[in-house]
Amino acid sequence: MTHHHDHDHAHSHDHGHSHSHDHNHVHDSHSHELTLEQKLETLLGHWIDHNDSHKDTFFTWARRAKKEGINDAAVNLEKAGQLSEQITQHLKDALKKFK
Repeated sequence: MTHHHDHDHAHSHDHGHSHSHDHNHVHDSHSHELTLEQKLETLLGHWIDHNDSHKDTFFTWARRAKKEGINDAAVNLEKAGQLSEQITQHLKDALKKFK
């Protein structure tokens, strides 16, 4: 038997991308729940992609703000992008434990 699950995450702000996540998996008479390790491996992959999307958005808006002379915002958006790069690296390091 195949199940399809949609998960929508409501936010009051626009990210420029969807927060809808599809999870397709098959259940049969011998299926079992995912182990914590399997769940973490799946989640870490998702979080890496999701965080990179935000990082790219921060850098894009930093460039736009800088171009328009909104330098304080540009500096802080650049810092947010740099911190996001560090977060992604930590997530990738965690994912390596499962590979």
